[in-house]
Amino acid sequence: MKAIYYGHSSVALHLDATTVLFDPFISPNPKAEKIDIKSLKPDYIILSHAHEDHVADVAAIQKNSGAKVMAVVETAMWANRQGIPEPDIIPFNFGGTVQTDFGSVKMVYALHTNAAPDGQYAGVPAGYVLRSGGKKIYFAGDTGLTMEMKLLEHVGLDWAFLPIGGHFTMDVDDAIVASQFINCKNIIGIHYNTFPPIAIDTEAAKQQFADAGLNLYLLGIGDELVL
Repeated sequence: MKAIYYGHSSVALHLDATTVLFDPFISPNPKAEKIDIKSLKPDYIILSHAHEDHVADVAAIQKNSGAKVMAVVETAMWANRQGIPEPDIIPFNFGGTVQTDFGSVKMVYALHTNAAPDGQYAGVPAGYVLRSGGKKIYFAGDTGLTMEMKLLEHVGLDWAFLPIGGHFTMDVDDAIVASQFINCKNIIGIHYNTFPPIAIDTEAAKQQFADAGLNLYLLGIGDELVL
């Protein structure tokens, strides 16, 4: 199992023969200009919410790959209106678990706002817990620190993708608390350094996590990490 980082909150998980892509915002991101979205062939695309910086490439990548798109009901309906065929959309909601050919995906709480790029109502944001190959992985999406994260404390998470850039989501300090709430030591940072408001000192962030007994991984765009 490995993760590939495509910048911002765009992450691909390669789970044996299946690939899952989260929040595809690649072609509008100048820092990801070397990534050709036509080369991406995920089997599933999972959307945390419908803000532009999380869904910009979903229609193009889905059309090119035939991926199944998973999202909260209203975001899934918006995706359908972007030309993604209904049979390729898997809408679900909080507490729901979808069984897949790689394992399962459960939708969990996230604290943020949500609207589609065209201003349409897109429901509410979400996070996800994936179970595959004996591993449990949490993708928080865009979220502030919330007490609901404590509900994940006993899941036995192996890895967690947490936003750390602040301004629109948790910052480094809050992400450390979140890591303690969810009882997960291996954290991969997302949603940082894309725009000036979410710029961070990466070395200082790693040290803060290390001082708290946690491992923070900050991947370069296109970098891979074995999970």
